[in-house]
This record gives sequence, structure tokens and C-alpha cells, in this order.
Amino acid sequence: MSVANNPINTEQQRQHERYAVELFNTPELIKVRQQVHDYWLDLAKPSAVAASCFDAAFEEVMFAAVIWALNQDPLYPKVITITRLAHALDEIQIPGSRWGIDNPDSVYRVIPISGDHRYQIHGRVAKRRLLENYFTLWDKDMRTVGLLSGKDLVVDADGFFTITVDADEAGSRPNHIQTDHTAHEFYIRDVIADWQLDRPNELRVERVGAAEREPRSRQQDIQLASEYMQKWATNTTRWNNQAMNRAPNDFSFTIDRDTDGALRNQVYIMGHFVLPSHDHVIVLDIDMGGAEYFIAPITNLWGTSNEIVERNGCLNQAQSIANADGSYQFVLALHDPGVANWLDPSDMTEGILTLRWAEFVNDQAGESLGVKSRLLTITEFNNERAGQPVFTLEQRQQQLVARAASYQWRLA
Repeated sequence: MSVANNPINTEQQRQHERYAVELFNTPELIKVRQQVHDYWLDLAKPSAVAASCFDAAFEEVMFAAVIWALNQDPLYPKVITITRLAHALDEIQIPGSRWGIDNPDSVYRVIPISGDHRYQIHGRVAKRRLLENYFTLWDKDMRTVGLLSGKDLVVDADGFFTITVDADEAGSRPNHIQTDHTAHEFYIRDVIADWQLDRPNELRVERVGAAEREPRSRQQDIQLASEYMQKWATNTTRWNNQAMNRAPNDFSFTIDRDTDGALRNQVYIMGHFVLPSHDHVIVLDIDMGGAEYFIAPITNLWGTSNEIVERNGCLNQAQSIANADGSYQFVLALHDPGVANWLDPSDMTEGILTLRWAEFVNDQAGESLGVKSRLLTITEFNNERAGQPVFTLEQRQQQLVARAASYQWRLA
């Protein structure tokens, strides 16, 4: 079905990425990209800091739009990974495709469907089961229609499974997701909590029955890709404004989990951070509230994570050191503050934090869940932790080398 060490490296994925690069560089989409480029800058009105990373982020978001748009035919569905870092594919350089305030732990895949048709999603779980894995069925506005947790998957002795997807009730069928007339697309999250050891599920999709027409034409693909480019810019600005329109360093806004693609079984707290100078740090005290999973990812105004492989642009609980009581303290700073849980904003003095908690007992978050943030000078912070061990430069180098190595399989 796929390469064992990298289950997203399927022949279908490779063909899709090659085609996406080809269309991305057509005169038609180059023209659209320039139009969206100017439109987005005018819409977002970025600060100088945000503008400094626009060009790189813009290319990723636009390529993400093409990758996604080219898998929108429910009569010819594919399983496509939509959010990746730049990587080489034989002689072709595939651009990054991060978008939408991405979670760097997640492998995001989409499958287009129609409520008028029947489908089967075939797959295999790894021997080491994922801490978090969801098959979310959306309508066109990213509202949840159906949901199946990987923890509820019925698999055989070798880890294989089949999910049936149609408008009928499950009856005696395990792994069934019922559709309706609003059903539009599967959004599948496989969370790689341990970057070294975890692997996403192997997946393929089959539509049951004969196709009613030929696949969409190249020109239709170009037209849809152009529409997605515009939509991706507009939606990213709208989502980020939920944080940007609040006071800086206020982490109290909780995202509605039933709209805009948020996962129903997660808690998202979003905020806009600003470091007034290189001598300031933001201290984040995190209460897990009974969650088995947590991540603190930094994204920019354009909705893409910053440097996540060579630098600590995100940290999850598997990459962090807990306090004695099970809580966590993270320090967001431009320079190494000498603590293990350093969130590195990649030289950006401002950006977005979207803190995520998931996997609660009985799907219920504890009342204590939350974050307390403080803006301190580095001197104030050092005075607070006087007498505590310092995370040395040698330890940091070891941490970052291990981090980079643990990500490489995703780029193979």
C-alpha cells in the first residue's frame, strides 16, 4: 500500500505532488498568485515583522491551495497529505504546503466524498498505536458531520481495517461513518506525538460503483485551484484575526470546536504574542486538565508554522519536561533562556500561539485546564528561577540534533 517507514509516501501522493507543481507553474496560476499576493497584503496590513516572512509563507499557502484543490472530485477520490514541508521528489523540488495554523505534529490527509455515493477507506495501523487519530467528515464549511476516533477502530490481528462510508445506518458494521446530503470531505488527523517512533496509518480509498463521468479536466483543475488560492488567503486572515484583534499576550480565547475545522475532542486556546524587546520573555504555565496530549505551536500571521525541524518552533509534551505536579512551563524567547522547554519564535518578535489539549478521560476536560501567561524581562525571569539548574548549550545542541533527526522520515 505504501512505503513502510513513511506511509504518506504513496505513488498516488507522488503523482499528485508532481501534477500540483506542474499546474502551480502555469501562466494562469502564476497570474492568480500575483493577484492574491497583492490582495492578501492589502487585506492583512501586516507589521514590518509579519511582512518579513510573507514571501516564504505565501508560496507555501498558495501551493497548499493547489494540493488541496486537486483532490476535490468525489467520483475520483484520493487520499492526499495536504500539509508538508518542502522536500525533493526525484528531480523535482516540491514546495512546502503548510497552511491554516498547522499543528506540526499532525499528518493531515483529505478524501473528497459525496453523500450520494458509497465508499470504503482501507487501512492499516502501525504496531505502535497513535495517541490521537481522527477521521472527521466535514460539510463544505468545515462543520463536523461525522467523526470516528482511531481508538474506536476495529482492526484485525495484523492491524488492517475497513471504514464504510454511506448514508445508511451502521447496523452490524463496525467502523461505519454515516453520511448525509451535506457530506463533502474527510479530514483525517494522525498525530505524531513521538516524532521518532510514531507513524501515521496506511490509507487508501475506494468508491463503490461505476463513475458517472470522466475526471475533471486540466482547465477545471486550474480554475478550482485559483479559487482555493483566494479562499486560503481570506480564511487565514479571518482565523488569525480571532487572536490579532485581542490584546497582545492575552491567551484566553477558546476556539469553537464545531466550526472552521477545529476538532470536536480538542481544546484550542489562541493568542497573539508580542515581545517588546530581545530582553523580554513570555512565561506560559500550562495546566493539562487531564489531557494526554498537548502542543504549543508558533505560527505567523500567514498561518504557517515557523522553523520546526532545526529549531523549537513547537513543543509537545513528549518533547518537553514536566513539572513535578504534571504541569508544564514553557518560555517563549528570542534567545535561549537556559530552560529545556524553550519555544523559539524563529527571530520573530510577534506571532500566533494556538495551544491545543486533547485526549481526555471520558472526553471531558478538567476544570483546571488552561494557561497563565506573564511577560517578564530576562532579568526578572532569572531572578525567579535562581538556584534551579540551567539547560546548557551542550544539552540544547543534543536536543536540536535529535529533533531534526526524528523528523527526517516525513521528508523521505
